[in-house]
Amino acid sequence: KPFKKSARIVGEVMGKYHPHGDAAIYESIARMTQEFSLRYPLIDGQGNFGSIDGDPPAAMRYTEARLTPIAMEMLADIDKDTVDFMPNFDESLLEPVVLPSCVPNLLINGSSGIAVGMATNIPPHNLGEVVDALTGLLNNPEMSIEDIMKVLPGPDFPTGATICGRDGIRNAYTTGKGIITVRGCVEVEEDSKGRESLVIKELPYEVNKARLVEQIANLMGVNKISGISEVRDESDKEGMRVVLEVKRGENADIIINQLFKYTQLQTSFGIINLALTNQQPKLLNIKQLLQFFLDHRKEIVLRRAAYDLRKAEERDHIVSGLIIALDNLDKVIKLIRESKTVDE
Repeated sequence: KPFKKSARIVGEVMGKYHPHGDAAIYESIARMTQEFSLRYPLIDGQGNFGSIDGDPPAAMRYTEARLTPIAMEMLADIDKDTVDFMPNFDESLLEPVVLPSCVPNLLINGSSGIAVGMATNIPPHNLGEVVDALTGLLNNPEMSIEDIMKVLPGPDFPTGATICGRDGIRNAYTTGKGIITVRGCVEVEEDSKGRESLVIKELPYEVNKARLVEQIANLMGVNKISGISEVRDESDKEGMRVVLEVKRGENADIIINQLFKYTQLQTSFGIINLALTNQQPKLLNIKQLLQFFLDHRKEIVLRRAAYDLRKAEERDHIVSGLIIALDNLDKVIKLIRESKTVDE
């Protein structure tokens, strides 16, 4: 479909479904377009929707949006009585209780939120790996968490970066809680004159690039990191590239370790797999998360099949009548002609 003005979408959502502020709705739209926030963006945006440097999106009157193909998969078969609907806030319309999603969005895009007395922080995952784990569990319901981790080794962040060690992932997948350490990717490059420079190409999830560059510059100023002569942000549409020029005679490995120690080039991500199951918040291990999605899909497919059968039976009833009418065509025509009114 063509793009629609963001302000129009915000107005529709606020008027029909969501009696909250327009800022909250527009920020949600903006986040769902950002490739550095969502592993698989759900909205295709046109215009400035913010950047990894923390720049705010343009005003909603300037930007346009539409759904991405993967978001359409979350709505597949919604018109086939696959999910229950409930009245909206003023009972003028119906809205779905859940979406009939055939995409495990909670796992592939993650979720973070603070509720009363509880927080959830589910990291994003790779769609292919999640599907492999789902098919494995479908074929073998006795599959252990260790077996699941062979096909789903861990989170997959949209900004890349490296997860250090597997213990944090294993804790999160078995108990529902764990802390992982995430490091940005730094490469050492050498120019024609033999001078070394460190190039940052990937950042830990949700780290602001401009703030990181500023942090490094401040640490250079107070001699906390002394081996760098200059820091430059050379990022463009080709990708991220933050260049740190190393002073002659300095050891690049020592500087990299200092960056990990003192800056946000290394962060920790606390995983809390808390999700609503049957309207109740529960801490879930990875197998339970996958199983709940499979149960959801089973219900959707059964309800869709029942709907298709019902429609086919209704059609069959009409076709059977038409066949009887065709077999007695002369009588039918005579009846019609002899009737005085349409109702008769």
